[in-house]
Amino acid sequence: MKEYTYTEKKDTRSGFGQGLLEAGKINQNVVALCADLTGSLMMHGFKDAFPERFFQVGIAEANMMGVAAGMTIGGKIPFTGTFANFSTGRVYDQIRQSIAYSGKNVKICASHAGLTLGEDGATHQMLEDIGMMKMLPNMSVIVPCDHNQTRAATLALLNHEGPAYLRFGRPKVPNFTDPGEAFEIGKAVVLNEGRDLSLFATGHLVWEALEAAKSLHARGISAEVINVHTIKPLDADCVLQSVRKTGCALTAEEHQLFGGMGESIAALLATHHPVPMEMVGVRDRFGESGKPADLMKKYGLDAESIVGSALRLLDRK
Repeated sequence: MKEYTYTEKKDTRSGFGQGLLEAGKINQNVVALCADLTGSLMMHGFKDAFPERFFQVGIAEANMMGVAAGMTIGGKIPFTGTFANFSTGRVYDQIRQSIAYSGKNVKICASHAGLTLGEDGATHQMLEDIGMMKMLPNMSVIVPCDHNQTRAATLALLNHEGPAYLRFGRPKVPNFTDPGEAFEIGKAVVLNEGRDLSLFATGHLVWEALEAAKSLHARGISAEVINVHTIKPLDADCVLQSVRKTGCALTAEEHQLFGGMGESIAALLATHHPVPMEMVGVRDRFGESGKPADLMKKYGLDAESIVGSALRLLDRK
């Protein structure tokens, strides 16, 4: 079993900010739009380097999406930035009609997603966004796991044609992936090979999955850990290859179980290779104010909870 370590914790939103700045240096058609949250989205680097390509639209998220869609007609590559709640729920009609339906090359970049937003509470802890976005035709959905991978995902979107949703967060989390690792949209990454169960995780839950795999290894259980950084298009070949080997599947995500990654994997397996399955995620509840680590534990999204689900799954296998 491969041991993963990290030297520091970094927020994924900073990875987005770094990637956006680099994308701006690579292609002069990259423009950035922000809804009064430049600092929170770490977009100040791009703003300072390219003030003529940065557009502060104020607290007018719906307008921001419409402007971004219009900019693509002139060949621009717009990256929009605000909180996940405002990037999806507040502007769903504009995204559906002006971006997804029209196939516009807009990159919707959403920070402060999930329970790890913490003390801001349920109104801002967006747990439904993956489902909302993945249901839209033409929309790609990407959820990187750490700072390095968020930077790489942002750069990958530069060369991706079509609407895309990039989800990341506020807290500092273990930064463990190789900064030079290539990021391929639609291709999951096998972090640890295993024989007893397939553990599919996305976003902040990838590190928790690795920690859970260590605990399971100590019990003599071999877990195959796979980073599903692209929810749509889902890497069906990777999922099926792993599950055909292990005979069962466990998913882990910081999102509602309804509409999340687990649901996508369940649909795939039901169609092509039914096996026993468990899902770790938020069970039809809103969040609440609290420290991120406390909330993750309370809502059953930490490594200990993943281990418990894995043991239940193996009992059913």
